[in-house]
Amino acid sequence: MWNLLVLSFCFLSANSFYLPGLAPVNFCKKEDESDTCKSDVQLFVNRLNTEESVIPYEYNHFDFCLPQEDLKSPVENLGQVVFGERIRPSPYKIEFMKNETCQHACQKKYSGDDNLSNLLLSKLRKGIGLNYQHHWIVDNMPVTTCYDTEDNGQYCTTGFQMGCYSRNGRQNCGQFENQVFSKDNTYYIHNHVNLTITYHSGAKEEWGSQFHENGGRIISVKVIPRSIDYKGNPCSPEANELLRLPSTNLKSGETFQIDYTYSINFVQNNHVKWSSRWDYILESMPHTNIQWFSILNSLVIVLFLSGMVAMILLRTLHKDIARYNQIDNGEDAQEEFGWKLVHGDVFRPPRKGMLLSVLLGSGVQVLCMTLVTLAFACLGFLSPANRGALMTCAMVLYVLLGSPAGYVSARIYKSFGGEKWKSNVLLTSMLAPGIVFGLFFVMNLVLWAKESSAAVPFSTLVGLLALWLLVSVPLTFVGAFFGFRKRAIEHPVRTNQIPRLIPEQSIYTQPIPGIIMGGVLPFGCIFIQLFFILNSIWSAQMYYMFGFLFLVFIILVITCAETTILLCYFHLCAEDYHWWWRSYLTSGFTSVYLFWYCCHYFFTKLQIEDAASGFLYFGYTLIMVFLFNLLTGSIGFFACFWFIRKIYSVVKVD
Repeated sequence: MWNLLVLSFCFLSANSFYLPGLAPVNFCKKEDESDTCKSDVQLFVNRLNTEESVIPYEYNHFDFCLPQEDLKSPVENLGQVVFGERIRPSPYKIEFMKNETCQHACQKKYSGDDNLSNLLLSKLRKGIGLNYQHHWIVDNMPVTTCYDTEDNGQYCTTGFQMGCYSRNGRQNCGQFENQVFSKDNTYYIHNHVNLTITYHSGAKEEWGSQFHENGGRIISVKVIPRSIDYKGNPCSPEANELLRLPSTNLKSGETFQIDYTYSINFVQNNHVKWSSRWDYILESMPHTNIQWFSILNSLVIVLFLSGMVAMILLRTLHKDIARYNQIDNGEDAQEEFGWKLVHGDVFRPPRKGMLLSVLLGSGVQVLCMTLVTLAFACLGFLSPANRGALMTCAMVLYVLLGSPAGYVSARIYKSFGGEKWKSNVLLTSMLAPGIVFGLFFVMNLVLWAKESSAAVPFSTLVGLLALWLLVSVPLTFVGAFFGFRKRAIEHPVRTNQIPRLIPEQSIYTQPIPGIIMGGVLPFGCIFIQLFFILNSIWSAQMYYMFGFLFLVFIILVITCAETTILLCYFHLCAEDYHWWWRSYLTSGFTSVYLFWYCCHYFFTKLQIEDAASGFLYFGYTLIMVFLFNLLTGSIGFFACFWFIRKIYSVVKVD
């Protein structure tokens, strides 16, 4: 079990520390092959997915061509396994700078006398009907499909459709090489691909000793899928009809045959350097310019609002403190009003202090994990080229950050006067990870039942449990040990024995309206980024603007802190001193807006209809919302905790 931790560190160091432009692979013709270049270009296949279902499938689920048995699959890191990526070798053989007009990959025969044949054909029809897409990889680059746009540009997307379903005059795929899929209620399968591989030949001054006259580095691989009915004669030049799948099961004695073929064309392009080869994919993402403008606009608005909140708060507080501390008039000095009236109750321990301290400890763990992960992503260590590295980094960091969770939880719980330290440590190490793992396990059962590639193997589940129980839990105990050893936090004012009565509150200072209003501004600074994050998760689009995401995260922290402090100040001025839970829930309510937005995204942007996919979508959404609640709630609490200690330490209290 400990081996999994070691392996995850190895994968992280091997895969995530990849900076584009630093690890090129040189290819050359077969007769020039040497230790510094190779002629065989490997094509790997990945899982197939679609926007119409959350459930991805492995390549061999649909009975496509399989490679030779001696070819091994590349090693996948922990993040790839959890995300359901299954990279496998393919039967497509590519030799550098060798064009192929038509090569036969394999032949699949189906018979009506075989129940398995009808089952496989049914899977093909289902995959085409739901618009499942291939995802191939060449030299760590995704194979892309490119379309011409109305403004004479080009839009490129990763992957390509496995076929086309023409229904009631509508098609779920475009036109490729003038192929028109016009017959209604017909399934067309793409059994031929035209691969265009663009390479950069470089220069002797640029490559040095690795330079080859007949060599180069691959900068893009584009595919045009086609449907061709060869009528039993693979690569026949006379074949010009589309290959239609049987719309129903084959009857006894009926047969059906699919010939999978491919063509290869190498194109030289010395204008694009290898280090910039991802640009054409990232720049052609839909609405990229609108995305940048919207993010900048949102950041300016949030920064302006945050500055206004801070300015008003600081000016008002400065006047309050000066007024409370004036000693010119003895009667004025005796008179107390506003938030100073509750100085004897403001640090009274809250109800359910155990649960609050546990949530705060888990929130600090999530906060530290997010901060470090985004920092690595901004430095380029977790680029889109490193599949699964982002998830691997986040999971390993979460496991290793158990000590801060235990320490913070113990310190807060001890400040509440709590004595059940064993329960505190156990809940801190078990509650939040247990909820996440429980939801994840239930959804994994659904994926197992659906035979999906996203189903995490049992051995990996055992490994995740080992990371949790054998690494995270002991580290949480270590942090809690040091937290309980330190002296309890001393508050600047004493707490009265008898609680003060809270006067009747207006509608604006009551708990529920304040909590609901508190999440609006933090959500306003993230909802634009949230749209593109959800697109990257559910619509197979690449997310690469980690610099903006990090900036938005910092703005989110500032906004949560300032909003919570402002509302807390108003409540204290209204003589309501129950701020402990309210400070957590005020900023934590942002997660409720996050959930509502995810529901809106599901019903308006996705075309998911089956119950299993809907269950999985909302299951993963609940995990995201829960972790986001821990994150934002902890930010608001500690900002408010610092603020209250600060203001009551600078006023004179008799």
